[in-house]
Amino acid sequence: MKAPSYLELHEQGALRERADLAFSLLSPCTLCPRLCRVDRLGGERGVCETGKRAILSSFGPHFGEESPLVGTGGSGTIFFASCNLLCTFCQNYEISHLREGEEVGPETLAEVMVRLQRRGCHNINFVTPTHVTAQILEALPLAVERGLSIPLVYNCGGYERVETLRLLEGVFDIYMPDMKFWDNGFAWRFCRVRDYRQRAVEALKEMHRQVGDLILDENGIAKRGLIVRHLVMPSGVAGTAEVMRFIAEEISPHTYVNVMSQYRPCGRAFEDPLLARRITAREYAEAVSEARRAGLDRLDGPWG
Repeated sequence: MKAPSYLELHEQGALRERADLAFSLLSPCTLCPRLCRVDRLGGERGVCETGKRAILSSFGPHFGEESPLVGTGGSGTIFFASCNLLCTFCQNYEISHLREGEEVGPETLAEVMVRLQRRGCHNINFVTPTHVTAQILEALPLAVERGLSIPLVYNCGGYERVETLRLLEGVFDIYMPDMKFWDNGFAWRFCRVRDYRQRAVEALKEMHRQVGDLILDENGIAKRGLIVRHLVMPSGVAGTAEVMRFIAEEISPHTYVNVMSQYRPCGRAFEDPLLARRITAREYAEAVSEARRAGLDRLDGPWG
């Protein structure tokens, strides 16, 4: 099985060039589709409330992720505080909205990556990396020089700029975006963005162009490719049928998809009558059926 692609970029000296290009997008900040245009390098804060340094919330082996990421050693998750979407119902509200964590420099972030590899994790899984893409790229050469050699996972909310994603080509072997909503009205209601569907559609197509369908090794561990997450939400607000048709018809019918059942009211969800309950067993079963009707044949879990 081929080694992670970022190792070749490092040998070419390209990783540091990518980091420099990403940092140039922070002043004014145009890293994500919100286009806040604040000077993050000069201390200004936009929607993500993150400046020049990443805020590290927690890290460790995670055994609750998608099965191809977990294996026997777990997925080496690194949780960053804040987010560029800030969904009102976020399941990690304390991390995303309350920004629990501490600012870290590239040396610390690099050491965290290497420690997770030493603990036997199969990959380094960056959770909500969009607003700290530059900081990840800055730390990566340091981690490689200390021996990092396992795949990297870009675990995001799907609200991405293609221009930024192109800086990550050859860096991330595994992309794992959410496809949260089809109806932009709900994206505005819950995340205050008016163009979620358009940006997520563009992002998923770009991610698939870079890494293709998910490839597993002989032990069923993910080595390269796209994994799409879709959280089933109450009253059909996520637009599951439309999302599944888009994935099957415009990405690939062999896309690995996790149709997630774990929605529960978190954060400010109880303030909205559409979000103030868990999903029913029938709603979830129908969502899985929609994925199958669309022609998707790789679903995470026992029904896959």
